[in-house]
Amino acid sequence: MSTHYGYIGLGNLGGHVAASLLRAGFRVTVHDLNAALAARLLEQGATWADSPEALAASVDHVMTCLPSPAVSRAVLERILPHMRPQACWIENSTLGRDDILALAELAARHQVATLEAPVTGGVHLAKRGEITVLAGGAQELYAAHLPALQAIGNRQFHMGPLGSAAIIKVITNMLAFIHLKACSEALMLARRGGLDLAQAWHAIAASSGTSFVHETEGALILNGSYDIAFSIDLALKDLGFALAFGREFEVPLELASATEQTYVAARAAYGGKAQSPMIAKLLEDLLGTDLRAEGFPEKLE
Repeated sequence: MSTHYGYIGLGNLGGHVAASLLRAGFRVTVHDLNAALAARLLEQGATWADSPEALAASVDHVMTCLPSPAVSRAVLERILPHMRPQACWIENSTLGRDDILALAELAARHQVATLEAPVTGGVHLAKRGEITVLAGGAQELYAAHLPALQAIGNRQFHMGPLGSAAIIKVITNMLAFIHLKACSEALMLARRGGLDLAQAWHAIAASSGTSFVHETEGALILNGSYDIAFSIDLALKDLGFALAFGREFEVPLELASATEQTYVAARAAYGGKAQSPMIAKLLEDLLGTDLRAEGFPEKLE
């Protein structure tokens, strides 16, 4: 692959995405505030850049995966003056629709195109290169970068013009958080009802009541690690986006609103950096009843 991508943001998700690009044969230059996160990528053939500006000046296109719209803007303002005319900025982070549109306008002033490409499915699927990519932007831009998107995920959906992917990504995350709250309550009901929790988990997984969240995050709850590599703060950020869309589109989001309050309570109890499945621990602590069962993984592979 002759296209040279820069990747900024090598955290839980971004590091795996950059690794997938390398496995597919793309040239990749990386940067992160924490240089140690790049070590395994450098072993796989990536090049290190000492700053976002140096990275932007040395590559054809730049991809980012960053924790908030504010950080995305700060990084973009640094790299845009150094990117090549007609280059593309590809954003893997979850941003609000208004955020991505405003940042795309800023990029356009520097003759840089924007493709939003948030990903969904979890860190474990990103590690395997099997995450789902939700793209928004011009069709020709999507087609030009489709080989890279196919490298990082096994399913790609072009949702429409810029801003479309932001809406569907928020919808998918909203559903995941609601499912997690429902899963927590279901497991506690089984536990307090005297059922074998491991057997109950398997029965639910084989039933009409199963969900992706039950089969992944539910297993981590039963292990007690809760470690999905996604924080309560990030969940609240995404739920905030969903509720803002609800107000804009005049759709009452009763379940999302209730779930947001559960996450607010979890942040007060455990802190914003705590793992998002720890909303289940709220029930455990309230009822003095744990949700442990043998045979469940500490992390998803």
